[in-house]
Amino acid sequence: MTSALVADTGGLIHALSRTPSGDAAFPEFEDALSSASAIIVPGLVLAEVDYFWRKQRQAMRQLLAEIFDQGSRYEYEAPTPADIVRAMEIDAKFVALELGLVDGMVAAVAERRRIYRVLTSDRRDFGAVRVGRRFSQALDLVP
Repeated sequence: MTSALVADTGGLIHALSRTPSGDAAFPEFEDALSSASAIIVPGLVLAEVDYFWRKQRQAMRQLLAEIFDQGSRYEYEAPTPADIVRAMEIDAKFVALELGLVDGMVAAVAERRRIYRVLTSDRRDFGAVRVGRRFSQALDLVP
């Protein structure tokens, strides 16, 4: 097992995607997800996954069942007012990236939980983001 990670929308979707034959569509993402000791799923990420999976209701129901299963490694992270404020501060600090609320929330949750590993397909944006009081902590992007 590797350390915990915070899941971004693209990373989570990639990790759970399957080919028509049922194999992992992106094995490196699936491996990162399956080897993590805990998977933190910010609530806004879950809402965004639901939007992208609006035609894949069975997959969404299965993901929800896993996330809210007390025995799973998933941890649902409800958005707090402080997280939303911090997400918008991060968005403003990195205005040129046009992060938006969901990506800002991923960074804010990573910062608050001190879990800097982020499962993401968005290496450009998350590679440039820094968190912490002085915006000096880089995120460790996986895979």
